Amino acid sequence: VMELCRPSDSRLEHVDFECLFSCLSLRLLLRVFSSLLLERRVIFTANNLSTLSECCHAVVALLYPFVWQHTYIPVLPSAMLDIVCTPTPFIVGLLSSSLTQLNELPLEEVLVVDLGSNRFLRQLDDEDSILPSKLQSALENVLERRRELANDRGADSISDTGHLSTIVSEAFVRFFVELVGHYPLFITVEREDGYSSSSSSSPAPCSFQRERFRKAIPSKTVRRFLEVFMETQMFGWFIQEREHHRQALRGLFEVRVQEYLDSINENEHRRVNRFLRGLGNRMKFLSKK
Repeated sequence: VMELCRPSDSRLEHVDFECLFSCLSLRLLLRVFSSLLLERRVIFTANNLSTLSECCHAVVALLYPFVWQHTYIPVLPSAMLDIVCTPTPFIVGLLSSSLTQLNELPLEEVLVVDLGSNRFLRQLDDEDSILPSKLQSALENVLERRRELANDRGADSISDTGHLSTIVSEAFVRFFVELVGHYPLFITVEREDGYSSSSSSSPAPCSFQRERFRKAIPSKTVRRFLEVFMETQMFGWFIQEREHHRQALRGLFEVRVQEYLDSINENEHRRVNRFLRGLGNRMKFLSKK
């Protein structure tokens, strides 16, 4: 029943994100997304199995290039409902018929998302303030315009989910590029002479300069969020993979990171601050590809 979530970038365009958008408003979706970034406990509930499995799969795909490291059960049998009482993070899908049974359990700090009514049945009340406001606004701007951008790419009908999925996945990838795209600048290899050097051309094991990486963000709000996000297992796995397998990673995220770093180099290493002002506008490049 339990699955390990590893949505590869090659499958992102095949995810039906519109199922998720049809069930949740953009505001609620971003609140769910932010809760998952902090590795909280989230329960999705719906009347049918397909909605549960499709929405759970889609919301996990939004985390790419990060990988959910905890319990993931898209459809939880009622006989196993006690799992939601565990103190560890999870993503669980539950049929609405089990809600009465769920309400009898001693739940603490759990976000319960009703996909059928577009509302939270339980929440922690801080979901609106988790993401840095500038990044959230920019991401929201792009997602609100996803159909317009999809049409610009050549989508010829409202049911053309391929183009829509591309827009959505690119938007979230761009969000993560803005947040952690400078990470290669702070992964170094220790040489025999005791000095550190860039790991870009070295197969040797590397080390991540955590504090320098965090302080490189000029925005205080982004830096505060990053400080918390860096403590998650998702982030830990992300960095570990790149410390040990840097040269083997060549997916969509790495392509966008390289484009991001190239643009930084062209502007005298001014890094993230230039991008924070206009992520929404910069997503226009999607319509030209």
